[in-house]
Amino acid sequence: MTMQNKPVASTEAPAAIGPYSQAVQAGDLLFVSGQIPAEPASGKLVEGGVAAQTERALKNLGGILSAAGLGFEHVVKTTVFLTDMGAFAEMNNVYARYFPQTPPARATAQVSALPKGAMVEIEAVARG
Repeated sequence: MTMQNKPVASTEAPAAIGPYSQAVQAGDLLFVSGQIPAEPASGKLVEGGVAAQTERALKNLGGILSAAGLGFEHVVKTTVFLTDMGAFAEMNNVYARYFPQTPPARATAQVSALPKGAMVEIEAVARG
């Protein structure tokens, strides 16, 4: 039995900037590509520091979850990429508001650069 992978897209998140899907549904799992803090309509990064960028990245993630009929409570794993681990606490304060009950498993890594010069990128796996 072959299971089809189904791409999921939302206008509530920026369009993919490369040859990938915003998300892919595989059975009851949804794999959401890394979301940077770009405005969905313009594709431009939001102004402000890591807190503002984390907020926008999570709003983008939420738009994709919603397109799949899911919410933040369905997220089981995230990976957060930061260009400066010194901004961890600032990112974490915003992140915690989106996962008030049972936070998902998470890895956070510092990277040398992110697309479009973003300071944060967040990817997720959710289960429906």
